[in-house]
Amino acid sequence: MEKTKWLDIKGNHDAFNIPSLESVENYYRKHSAVRRDGSFHYVHSTPFGNYSFISLDATPNPGPKRPFNFFGILDEKRMQELSLLAKESSRSNHSIWFGHYTTSTILSPSPGIRSIMSSATAYLCGHLHTLGGLMPVLHTRHFQGTLELEVGDWKHNRRYRIFAFDHDLFSFADLIFGEWPVVLITNPKSLLYSCAKHEPLERVLHSTHIRVLAFSLSSITSVTVKIDGVHLGQAIHLSGPIFTLRWNPRNYNNRTHNIEVIVQDSDGRRKSVHHIFSLQEDIHLRFDPLASFILLTDHCMVARVLFVMTVLIQLSILITFRHQGCLELKGPPGFINLTSFSLHVLSKINIFYYSVLLLTLYTVLGPWFIGEITKGKIGCCFSFGIFVDGHFLQGSVTFVVGILQLAFFNIPLMAYLCWSLLQRCFGHNFRSHLRQGKRLKIIPVYLLMLLLYIWQIYSCYFLHMTFGTLAFFFSPLRTWMTLLTPVLIHCVWTRNSDKLGAFTVQLKSHLSS
Repeated sequence: MEKTKWLDIKGNHDAFNIPSLESVENYYRKHSAVRRDGSFHYVHSTPFGNYSFISLDATPNPGPKRPFNFFGILDEKRMQELSLLAKESSRSNHSIWFGHYTTSTILSPSPGIRSIMSSATAYLCGHLHTLGGLMPVLHTRHFQGTLELEVGDWKHNRRYRIFAFDHDLFSFADLIFGEWPVVLITNPKSLLYSCAKHEPLERVLHSTHIRVLAFSLSSITSVTVKIDGVHLGQAIHLSGPIFTLRWNPRNYNNRTHNIEVIVQDSDGRRKSVHHIFSLQEDIHLRFDPLASFILLTDHCMVARVLFVMTVLIQLSILITFRHQGCLELKGPPGFINLTSFSLHVLSKINIFYYSVLLLTLYTVLGPWFIGEITKGKIGCCFSFGIFVDGHFLQGSVTFVVGILQLAFFNIPLMAYLCWSLLQRCFGHNFRSHLRQGKRLKIIPVYLLMLLLYIWQIYSCYFLHMTFGTLAFFFSPLRTWMTLLTPVLIHCVWTRNSDKLGAFTVQLKSHLSS
């Protein structure tokens, strides 16, 4: 242990509800091995070269409360610092970057964090926790050639990783603590993780031995090697965890091959590992498309685009029907005709049109709430970001919350108002429409609206519990809208106007014709 160099880096939970780096709540500064904030560069020197390890600290400062601490943020200053660290590592044999966040959950200005780390052999990260067990393997390669290797968490899943450089060829294994023996084949290396841009792959062709690292709590008794199912022999212990077996790589210089290593220890525990390798330069394997999508997609940009598109679609529908001339009902009163008619009615009656319009615009532009964003610091939350203690944190999770607000409250409320106005045009009031005998259609509508309203009430409760009483009372989008919704619904069932009467006459005339 005295020869162990500990390198640790902050994650989003280390920055959770931390008002400043100097705060006594910043336990990372006190209890970590490095005991410093920000990114850093460590060089591991050996007789055969230097190996750079660059940490990537993307935690927000100040660190907000959940759910707004999921994405990492890099500003221009941090990007410049990382660019300098990348240049410092240019003379090393290899550079390994490591950080908590996946690059897909980091907000960074142009040219982007992947471009800055393009000279790295691999970026080691975590954060996604195997997505609840749905994606135990999250590996991919950047377009620039750098591997991005997410590993599951230690706290719940007891995941960890070992990696090695064998003649400057990078190999690794993701493991579960307590499972023995631990085996890593370092030569020949896996084709999936090979990259000619960063590694001297020709050394495999000129190598004389298959090399394996094998560890266990008890002594290793046998290391069996097979290629394409053919038994090659028993690897010989060289030193430490290294086992070798002589081979002739030219026997395998065509197509792909499967190497399997079976390790057994003195307690009878047995482990078999295998991977595909190839000595041809023009053969490549592709990573799991879903893993690549998760790790390479800019999820904040996707959320931003979806949020803006949803708003634009809703506003376009409202404004289009508002400025459309008199709607002529044609054909049978089917779903499309009645939906168009109800939207026309909603858009032409000012109180409902402006209510929906202002709610949508406020969701985009207005402050959602004012409250304790981080411990002891009052801030203001918008869809596009958060202002707190003189800092601006770019919008990220806010766009996701905005999409949920639109999908589970704003749009359903608009749909319910349209449906209610349509019932009014059929000649019903609130009581009569409940008695009209179409309960199989009406009950699901009210059950859905009740669930969505309960969701809105729970959002108010969550706001109070997370960001304090101030946020509860000064939240136009949550608390105020929760109180105004029954007023708006009461209005739609009781308000009488000349325009509503005209639409009622028009609909009844069409139905009777």
